[in-house]
Amino acid sequence: MGMPEIKNSGISRSQAITDIIESIALEQTALSHILNAEGEKIQKVVALSAVPNDVLYMLETNKSVKHMVNSITRLEVLLQTKLELFSECLCQEDA
Repeated sequence: MGMPEIKNSGISRSQAITDIIESIALEQTALSHILNAEGEKIQKVVALSAVPNDVLYMLETNKSVKHMVNSITRLEVLLQTKLELFSECLCQEDA
């Protein structure tokens, strides 16, 4: 199996940059929905936890949410880096 061949799609450089920025914005939107769902998870656990024995369940939920927030933070850094790669291109387009 050889190297894949990437063919020119025929779109302009400006459109390609716009598409990349749009993909970053869509990823940001998806991450915000995930964060919102994690917040709702915590609210649900707190609302259902009425007895002291539920503390362990609350701690496990907190651990799960913390893990998700840490993962999203790492993705945010990657998206920021991706956007910064094209910041110079945007400046050049305006010139």
